[in-house]
Amino acid sequence: MSNSHIFLKSGFIRTPSQNGVGRYVCQLQRVVLKFCKNNGSSRGMREFVESELINFAKNNPGVVVYLKPRRHRAPVISAEFLNGDKQWVSCHNYSKQDISKWLNLLRTQSGNTTGFRLRKLQHTDHPSIQGPWTPYTFKDPAENLAEYPNTELSKPKIQLKTATDELLEIFNSVQISDKKGVE
Repeated sequence: MSNSHIFLKSGFIRTPSQNGVGRYVCQLQRVVLKFCKNNGSSRGMREFVESELINFAKNNPGVVVYLKPRRHRAPVISAEFLNGDKQWVSCHNYSKQDISKWLNLLRTQSGNTTGFRLRKLQHTDHPSIQGPWTPYTFKDPAENLAEYPNTELSKPKIQLKTATDELLEIFNSVQISDKKGVE
């Protein structure tokens, strides 16, 4: 294990309490679209602002959208969430569809950043000496030496009746009992 986790923030996952139980509360609070009016790398951002920004603002009334023109700078989307976290996306040479996808992603996120070392609520001083369970823990050791594809190992271990077989048996037993009742 490396020591890179030392420099990450540490804590528990903070989620909005019962978000979506009564009604959904969008966690995106504010979006700032920063772009240059003349620079070619901001063309997609300018096209998005001209054609799709009004629809985005109408569809998301809880999100405040700011436009910030800047000279000779690369376009950036800066997002602020209700929990105080901030994220930004560099939109250098992005099309208006890419910017729309990024805004949709930011709108649906909870705002928790990935640079976060998660801590668990449980701890043990005596971990298991057997090691963690894996799907291969109780496998047959013969499978280690088998050559694949192997028809013998491909067969199901337990032959269960299908629902169709069960229904046919019930139908046949009813017919047999009806024949005995008639005779």
